[in-house]
Amino acid sequence: MKTLRIVSLALLAIFASCSSDNDETVTINELDGLTKIQEITNDTHVIELYSASGVLQQGHNAISLRIKNKTTNEYEKNATVSWAPLMHMMSMQHACPYSAVTKTSGKETLYNGYIVFQMAQNDTEYWSLKINYSINGTAYSVDETISVPASAKRRVTSFTGTDGTKYVLALIEPTSPKVAVNDIKMGVFKMENMMNFPIVNNYTVKIDPRMPSMGNHGSPNNVNLTQSTDLLYNGKLSLTMTGYWKINLQLLNSVNEVLKGEEITDTTTASSIYFEVEF
Repeated sequence: MKTLRIVSLALLAIFASCSSDNDETVTINELDGLTKIQEITNDTHVIELYSASGVLQQGHNAISLRIKNKTTNEYEKNATVSWAPLMHMMSMQHACPYSAVTKTSGKETLYNGYIVFQMAQNDTEYWSLKINYSINGTAYSVDETISVPASAKRRVTSFTGTDGTKYVLALIEPTSPKVAVNDIKMGVFKMENMMNFPIVNNYTVKIDPRMPSMGNHGSPNNVNLTQSTDLLYNGKLSLTMTGYWKINLQLLNSVNEVLKGEEITDTTTASSIYFEVEF
């Protein structure tokens, strides 16, 4: 009998432990690696904007958001969201390249996308961001001014190609360059009109990184950028030492015609379109 009691108590302890383990809920950190940029409010919700740095700037910006109900203080988990950035200039208004807003994978309340601000704000011109969203069939909207200062280094370039089309190229990666062959990612967009900047398909971006302060030397093992399944452009960027690098660019169309940018030679030391990296 004593042995039976010992076995029974052991089984009870195992079952209790299993029950306790099953009852535990794993708390997901919705904001891991993100810092709040600002809040935008309307009568019913607070929209929280986040990024890795906690600021927006000229160029490509990966942005996340959450929608908090003012009445319940709960975050909405099943919203359909879109956004519309707009630059307010003295004589006109225009948009910029941006992605759809989707639910962040593995998160319950977080939504994300990107916006490419091709120009910075100034004393008289500014950006606003309108967010449209629906929850359980009810539509809502918020619209607020946002701060988009100039980036310290050139991360976006806008130009008219030889085909007469206006293009926007945006550097996405690397955000933390290293002395190595880095993955490089860019967005390539064209301006259909003042409000629409779709992704360009099947182009090539040639790169030639140079160090102007070191005799304009280059680097080996670079790989030009071509379009990937995510519709963005990917390649390899070789950085052989720390310091300031100018990434000279050439944009080629689907039949390999150069639309903008120059090849670096003894007499042509920089392309008319380029990005900057310093680390």
